[in-house]
Amino acid sequence: MIRTAQHRLAQRATSINEAVTLAIAAEAKRMQAAGIPVISLSTGEPDFPTPQIIKEAAFDAINSNFTKYTQAEGIPELRKAVAEKFTAENGIPTEAQQVLISCGGKHCLFNALAAIVNQGDEVVIPSPYWTSYPEMVKLVGGTPVLVEAGYESGYRMTPDQLRQAITPRTRAMIINSPTNPTGVVYSRQEMEAFAEVIAKAGIYVLSDELYEKITYDGNQHVSIGSFPQLRNLALTINGVSKAFSMTGWRIGYMCGPSDVIAAAGKIQGQSASNPVSVSQKAALAALTIPEVADDVKKMGEAFLRRRDLIVELLQAIPGVRFHIPGGAFYIFLNVAQFYNEQIPDSAALAGYLLREHLVATVPGSGFGDDHAIRLSYACAEADIREAVKRIGEGLASLQR
Repeated sequence: MIRTAQHRLAQRATSINEAVTLAIAAEAKRMQAAGIPVISLSTGEPDFPTPQIIKEAAFDAINSNFTKYTQAEGIPELRKAVAEKFTAENGIPTEAQQVLISCGGKHCLFNALAAIVNQGDEVVIPSPYWTSYPEMVKLVGGTPVLVEAGYESGYRMTPDQLRQAITPRTRAMIINSPTNPTGVVYSRQEMEAFAEVIAKAGIYVLSDELYEKITYDGNQHVSIGSFPQLRNLALTINGVSKAFSMTGWRIGYMCGPSDVIAAAGKIQGQSASNPVSVSQKAALAALTIPEVADDVKKMGEAFLRRRDLIVELLQAIPGVRFHIPGGAFYIFLNVAQFYNEQIPDSAALAGYLLREHLVATVPGSGFGDDHAIRLSYACAEADIREAVKRIGEGLASLQR
C-alpha cells in the first residue's frame, strides 16, 4: 500500500543520479531552441552524419519489410560479423554464440552487470569514470568501489591500486580505454599488468571499448580480453555509436563467456525483447562493407585536427591545466584554481559558463572529479574557437 509520497518510488530509482551529460545537453538545447546562441561542448557524440552507405542499408531493410521482431540476442548474421570483428581486430577468439547484440553499449553494460552482480557485490571502477558506471552498479544491487586516479597521476590507475581495491566481496571491475572523460589510452604493458591482477583475483572485467577507433599520437587500442588468462573472465563491450557516428541507432554488442552471454540475453529478452531490426541491418553494413573504413578514417582525421586545435587554444589560457588526450574526443580541464565563494565547485562553474558565457560544458563531479570540467571537441572548428574564447573570458573574469 502506498501511504506517503516517499513510498511512491522504489529505492533503486531514488538511489541513483540523473545522467549529468544528458541533463546539460538538454539544457543547452533548450536555450538554443529559445534563440540563445549557446555553443555546446557537452555532447558525447560525433557531429558527423552517419555514412550514406550505412543509411542505404537501413532503407533497404525498411523497403524489404525487415521491420518485425528479431531474435532477442540479435540477428545471426550480425552476431557472426561481430564475432569475426572481435577475432580479427581485437585478438579475442569469439564464436557467434558468445555475442550479444543490445540497444547500445550502455545496454550491453547493464545486461552484463545484471547477469553477474549479486546484492552487495563490489565492482571496482577507476575514477574519473563515465557517469553511468556507478549508477548501473547500484541499479543491480552492487556497490561501486572507486579507485582515484587524479590529475597528478595523469588519470591513470595503476595495477597496485587495482590490487589494493579488491576484497573478498569484489565481483568485477570496469575498465574504459580510450577513456571518457579523460582521453587516457592504456598501453599493452598496463593492460597486461591489469590482466594478471584480475586473473589472480578471479573476478570479471567489463571492458568498455566504444572509442577504440579514435586514438592519436601512435597510441594503440588494446583489448584486455585478448589476454589468454582472461578468456573466461572478460566481457568486451563495443558498439557502432562512436566509430560510425550512429549514436541514435542504438546498437551495441559484447562478447564473453557463453554462460554469461546467455544469461544477459535472457535478461534482455525479458526487458527489451530485441534490438531494433532496421538498426541491426545498418550495424551489419557498418561492420562488413569495406568502403565504410574510408568514412571512419576521415572522421578520425577530423578529430585529430580538432584535438590539436583545442589543445593549442586552451594552452593559451593562463591557469588552466590538462593532459593532452591520447584518444576519444574530450578534454578534462582542471579548473579548481578558479573556484571561489560564488563558484565553489565544478557544477557551479559549468552553470556560470552556460548562463554568463553561453558555453555548455559538463561538471567533473558527474565523473567523480570535482576539480575539472569536461569539454567535447566533437563539433565544428569554428565552434571550438569561439567556445574556448568564451571560456577564457569567463575564467579571466573570475580572477579579477
